Order: sequence, then C-alpha cells, then structure tokens
Amino acid sequence: MTDLEKFSKKLNTWTKNGIPYLFIVDFEMKNPIAYKLSELERENIYYSIADKGNFPEKKKEFLDTSILVNPITKKEYKKGFEAVKKEILLGNSYLLNLTFSNKISFKNPINLLDVLALAKAKYKLYYKDKFISFTPESFIKIKKNTIYTFPMKGTIDASVLNAKNVLLNDKKESEEHNTIVDLLRNDLAIISENIKINRFKYIDEIETKKGKILQMSSEIQGNLPGNWKENFGDILVKLLPAGSICGAPKQKTVEIIKQTETHKRKYYTGVFGVFDGKNIDSAVLIRFIEKNKNGFSYKSGGGITYQSSIDKEYTELLQKIYIPI
Repeated sequence: MTDLEKFSKKLNTWTKNGIPYLFIVDFEMKNPIAYKLSELERENIYYSIADKGNFPEKKKEFLDTSILVNPITKKEYKKGFEAVKKEILLGNSYLLNLTFSNKISFKNPINLLDVLALAKAKYKLYYKDKFISFTPESFIKIKKNTIYTFPMKGTIDASVLNAKNVLLNDKKESEEHNTIVDLLRNDLAIISENIKINRFKYIDEIETKKGKILQMSSEIQGNLPGNWKENFGDILVKLLPAGSICGAPKQKTVEIIKQTETHKRKYYTGVFGVFDGKNIDSAVLIRFIEKNKNGFSYKSGGGITYQSSIDKEYTELLQKIYIPI
C-alpha cells in the first residue's frame, strides 16, 4: 500500500468515526500527512480558519514583518514563460500555472510563527517551522451532503482606475477564470451530482503592505452521496491536485509543470484542511514562505495562456510576494 493509499484510508476511518483532524497534501501527492487536532501542539503545527483554530495568542508588541525580496530575474522568468508558451501553441495545454521560488529575508529578526500570527488571512497554516501559508483561496468545503469549491483566478492592483471593472472585463483574465471554473465543474462531477454555479466572478479585496489587490473567484457546488464520510479520503485524492494551481487539461499540464519549473513545489500549491467532526473546510496552499538552510523563499506564480504577455505576468508574480498585514 502506498503512502497516499494509507493516507486516504486513514481519512476514511477518522471521518466516518467523527474524529477531528487536520490534513496536508503536497502538490505531487507524495507526502500526504494527517494529525488528530488533539496532536497538533505536540507536533508544532498551528492553523486558523476564519479566525478559529489552535493559534497561540499573538504578541501585543509591534513586530516589523517587512521583507526584502530578491526575486528571480526577468531573464530567468522569460526562459520558463517561453517554454510554457511553446507548449500552449503546440496544443498540449491551454492554461498553465507557472511558479517560481524567490529569495526573501526579513529586515528584522522574527520567527515564522509570529509572522503568521500577525498576518490577516482566512486560512493560515504553520508547519513545524518549515513553512507557513496565509492563503485567501478556499479549496473545498463540505457541509452536510453538499460540497463546494471556490476557484480563484484573476488579480489586479486595486489602485488601478476602475480596477474591478477592468478585471471583470479583461479578456485574458476572464478566459483563464472560465477555464478553471469549467475544470473544477468537471472535477466535482467525478464525485458528486447536480453541479451548479452559485456565484460567478465575484471580487475579493485583499490588504497587503504594498497596498490593496483585487482577486476574482467563483463558487461551485455539488451533492455528495449520504455515505461520503466513509470515503472522504478517496474523494479528496480524486480532486487533487487543485485545478486552479496547475491548469488544463490537468494531467498533461502537470507533466509540463514538472518539466519546466526550476524548483520543487513540495507543499506549495498543495492543500490543507480540517474536519471538525461534522464538516470539512480546506484551502489551497498559496502565499507561501518556506524556510531552508540558506534562509527563506517566497513561492509565487500565475496562470499563462496564449494571450499572456511576459511583462504583465512577471509583474503579477512580484505582486503576489507580500504579507497581508
């Protein structure tokens, strides 16, 4: 039995028996992990979902979380961008989320747990002083027998004149968003029925130290069978990797990502979630800082289509390197 099969079986058992737990799955699904919520502090794992979780009370004194960024150069980015564009023109993909690892450092000594405690985000995860994520992007939610997913595609600087309308009417961003909505509708159809879109292209405003940005999302739902708790691990695996952070068609696009990207994503763009004993809530692990032997890296990227321009995509990659405080 593989590690993924063991993980899936564990989730099936814990969910069926109403045992609260947290799960984390890496992008390549090679190192999935799950812990009972009662084990988290002992394992040095902390999380928050909509301000609920096991996060320690943040320090009241002022802490400077300013970061210095040493991003990949535009020349480095261009090499990956052109490789992806070539695959798109060959018809092997029509949307690919290209990501890079960017070196960062903090202006003042500060630990990752304090950074995350001060960050404002719907979903936050601290894992054993190895990485943190403060992500705005939901993956799936399950309430009773209904499953929801929330694809997020489309970003703009909120200071742009009429930013909301510009984003909603941007042809490239809209086609990218529509592609992911269609992909996730198909993903949900694998494990549920009566698929419908509840909200299409709604806009969230996110605060960052660099200023506000706007991001575009949609909400899709489906009806699960009444025994979904007995099979939740299998359901989760069938939906991975998350469509919004790979592209379409999913399988071929993931192959291109592995051939093209110059870093290992590991848990970046994977997912984490919590089963509270009744319901599931989970997120895509973006807005991600990783600790390594040489310091820290901030991983970021964006969706590439045949319409993408290198200047705009490189700017978006840089724009996503922020701490939401």
